[in-house]
Parts: sequence; structure tokens; C-alpha cells
Amino acid sequence: MPTRRFLLASAGAFVAMPALAQDRANPMPDDLRQALERDPTAPVLGNPDGNITLTEFFDYNCPHCKTMLPVMSQLVRSDPQLRVVLREWPVFGAGSEFATRVSLATLPTGNYWRLHAALLGMRARAEEPTVMRAVRDLGLDEAAIRVGMDAESVERHITYSHLLADHMGLMGTPSFICGDEAAFGAMTLEELRALVQRGRQTMGV
Repeated sequence: MPTRRFLLASAGAFVAMPALAQDRANPMPDDLRQALERDPTAPVLGNPDGNITLTEFFDYNCPHCKTMLPVMSQLVRSDPQLRVVLREWPVFGAGSEFATRVSLATLPTGNYWRLHAALLGMRARAEEPTVMRAVRDLGLDEAAIRVGMDAESVERHITYSHLLADHMGLMGTPSFICGDEAAFGAMTLEELRALVQRGRQTMGV
């Protein structure tokens, strides 16, 4: 799938802009950036205090998202100032939402990345039986996870993902956002690095 790039313009309810953004051709509104990059329900990888944020919208049943797992891992390891926000956006049906709920339920326990990698690494479709098999294989507390699946933070994350994606007009998964730019589709490591570099230039860091 080819990568498609587009700029994120202000629209809808998100209208406040930081002063520095006025000099940019197509700035992302400040409150949209805050919602996108600083939502406390969203998992953060890499350096939590990094000087630039890359956000990925993904689905556990998206084949292109699966191919991006090793690329994203390599990107994070190679850039010590990169902060990555993961937005779980279950758009491939009930199995995807179940997987999202399970993975987000592990966030408070520190096991998110292990399960995230396991779910994206599965050949089988993410559905309740395959997802819970991955949970058991990792030795995680299945009963606690089933309780945590319905937590308010999980509900909020899923709702926000749909609202943000709809507001920004995202075309599907995976979608990557950095600075004022978004890209849709599988990307190479070099393409992702270039996206991050442009984001740094845009944000002046």
C-alpha cells in the first residue's frame, strides 16, 4: 500500500492555535495537538520527555500495522529523543475492539508492550480466543484483564480514537502523525525518520 501524506488543517471544534503556529502554512490547532499527544489513556513508547511526538493509529487486525511493528521498534531504539503515542483505533470489527480492550487493560500493570507486540505478531486474526491465548502464553492475569477491559480509561481511549480520527479525516490504519503532517499506509524506516525530521523542523526542535 503506498504511503499518502497530507497536512492537518484546523477544522470543526478545534480552533485555538498557538502563536507560533500562525507562521506555518497549515498548522494543527493547539487543542487538537493536546488531545492527540497528551491523552493520559494513550500508551507512550520511547522517551516520555522526548522533543517530538509521533502518533500511530493502528488496529490489531490490520495487516499493514503488523508489518510496522519491527519498523517502529527500530525507530524508537534509534532515536533517543522520540516520544511515540499509540492510538488504538479498532476499525476491523468486534475482534479488533476486543483486542484493544484487552491490551489497554494491561497498561496499568506495565505489561502493555509485551501484549501489544504479541498481538501484532500473531498470524491468526485477533478474536477473543486468540487474544486470550496470547494473554495466557505471557502468563498475565486473565481475570484481572477481563475486569479492566471495561474501565473508564479504556472506554475513553476508544471513544477518543474514533473522534480524533473522524475529526482529522484519517483514511485508515496505520496512520502516522508528526508535527502538522499525517501519513497513511505502511512506511519504511527511512520514510518514518523523514516524517519525524520534518516534524522537528515544523515544531522548531
